[in-house]
Amino acid sequence: MQVSSLNEVKIYSLSCGKSLPEWLSDRKKRALQKKDVDVRRRIELIQDFEMPTVCTTIKVSKDGQYILATVVTFETLSDDYSKIVFLHNDRYIEFHSQSGFYYKTRIPKFGRDFSYHYPSCDLYFVGASSEVYRLNLEQGRYLNPLQTDAAENNVCDINSVHGLFATGTIEGRVECWDPRTRGRVGLLDCALSSVTADSEINSLPTISALKFNGALTMAVGTSTGQVLLYDLRSDKPLLVKDHQYGLPIKSVHFQDSLDLILSADSRIIKMWNKNSGKILTSLEPEHDINDVCLYPSSGMLLTANESPKMGIYYIPVLGPAPRWCSFLDNLTEELEENPESTVYDDYKFVTKKDLENLGLTHLIGSPFLRAYMHGFFMDIRLYHKVKLMVNPFAYEEYRKDKIRQKIEETRAQRVQLKKLPKVNKELALKLIEEEEEKQKSTWKKKVKSLPNILTDDRFKVMFENPDFQVDEESEEFRLLNPLVSKISEKRKKKLRLLEQQELHEKEEEEEPEGKPSDAESSESSDDEKDWVAEVRKQRRLLQQEEKVKRQERLKEDQQTVLRPQFYEIKAGEEFRSFRDSAAKQKLLTKTLEDRLKLEAKNGTLSVSDTTVGSKQLTFTLKKSEQQKKQQEAEKLHRRERKSLRRSAGHLKSRPRRGRPFH
Repeated sequence: MQVSSLNEVKIYSLSCGKSLPEWLSDRKKRALQKKDVDVRRRIELIQDFEMPTVCTTIKVSKDGQYILATVVTFETLSDDYSKIVFLHNDRYIEFHSQSGFYYKTRIPKFGRDFSYHYPSCDLYFVGASSEVYRLNLEQGRYLNPLQTDAAENNVCDINSVHGLFATGTIEGRVECWDPRTRGRVGLLDCALSSVTADSEINSLPTISALKFNGALTMAVGTSTGQVLLYDLRSDKPLLVKDHQYGLPIKSVHFQDSLDLILSADSRIIKMWNKNSGKILTSLEPEHDINDVCLYPSSGMLLTANESPKMGIYYIPVLGPAPRWCSFLDNLTEELEENPESTVYDDYKFVTKKDLENLGLTHLIGSPFLRAYMHGFFMDIRLYHKVKLMVNPFAYEEYRKDKIRQKIEETRAQRVQLKKLPKVNKELALKLIEEEEEKQKSTWKKKVKSLPNILTDDRFKVMFENPDFQVDEESEEFRLLNPLVSKISEKRKKKLRLLEQQELHEKEEEEEPEGKPSDAESSESSDDEKDWVAEVRKQRRLLQQEEKVKRQERLKEDQQTVLRPQFYEIKAGEEFRSFRDSAAKQKLLTKTLEDRLKLEAKNGTLSVSDTTVGSKQLTFTLKKSEQQKKQQEAEKLHRRERKSLRRSAGHLKSRPRRGRPFH
């Protein structure tokens, strides 16, 4: 009996160890058991627990009394072995009773899996066809098949609670059918959901395993090594677990008492929590796995391997030992008193990225790597050998890293250089100085400091885009900052010092000498006293600059040669002379009194007194030439009409008889 432990979960292998040949005598067997510890510790739990050939399916009867194994697949229709249906690889279906062979029939295409629907006594067969064949055992005949959208179907299962039938296709989908209406009620695209950010898929994932649990839970295994847990009310998986080997999932089982899911591929069996996805433990048998069966209501696990010998494992954390081998509990308690080293004590955990760096990705799926969590375990000796071959200068790199760390530690003790932006360096230096003063004041007074503009993303463009460069020669800047000349000179000196320090090597950096605080305070007080004088000085400078600009403009005007300009007269206008425009210019230069007198002489203005003693002015607007022509035309038209009009005086009405109308 071999014991392994992972995550403090012990797994007892009851089928491993040295076996004794049958032709040995009892005396020889006893002698070997005394000498060899492995032979002495070997437990033959089930005698001759082997198959003549390799088996692909292993199951336990519902009453837990019988273990059955076949080549393709089978299903027990009763609680024991009295009613069994076998599916062979030659399209034949055999029915066996307790007495032996009972009936044999064939299906149209090669079958891969089948399930039994107890309420209707129907067998559902899936295989190398898009149809799901139905065989009714009560009537003894085939019924109309279910037509799926898939080219072929790999696995199927029926929910024991509500009877929903599900089949997994080679296109990576799961189709769900209602046996009562023989209609499809759902479709899950598991191939798309199985692809995660860390997984590498070289081919289309197909469905290789399918299992219901309760009324709403379903687990799906893919051919690329992923296990998806679904709630039937959603088309998105609750969890996606990757076996990391890229091998098809052979079997999926639920352990309800501990909320565990057991998923197996040909290399490993993983047990993980269905709520959190955390792996409880894993198991790697000697031979490749074909099928896994969980013994009901116990902690025993059975495997069908790629060898005639089948595996038996006991995991106490999953449950007690079966009733027919209850002595295993006492044996495991005795073995716990003599603890042994765990399986992975001499192994190194590596991720897939580490394997790529070492050039060992071709070992994935081989016995040299054991998948665990998000990576693999490999022999520590192999890891050191490969790493030495890949990187023979590892010691030199280690030495350089240590030297670099020492240099960084010494640099940290020096004054750090201020990294200034490319745009508005002086403004950035001013903000840095203000921030340092604020930090000193907040450290002394314990006042909450405000955020700095340099670290605010909203003002980031101000120190990156040259369009936001401050123009220190502008009039607004010089009037608003009268002391900018002195302060800017100080900052320019600091900027030159910082640029010189950046040019030198970091090892030769020296701290720039600064002025004492007393000198700075005295200078600040002098600046405050000279404020008014500096403002006046800046105003005088601006006036002088403006005077110089006017003189330059005047010289330019004098040097320019005036050229005649031609204008086009509008249609309907007549050109008389430039006297009118000149008269208008003269009129505009006169006072209001003179203009009123002139308008009164011309008749365009009349002044009259009102009854209340005030004055009333009446202006007559001047008319344009077009308006005058129109008025003359209207007068001429009226005269013509008047000359042509005839008198109507000779038309008189005769008096009428009768009463006058009042």
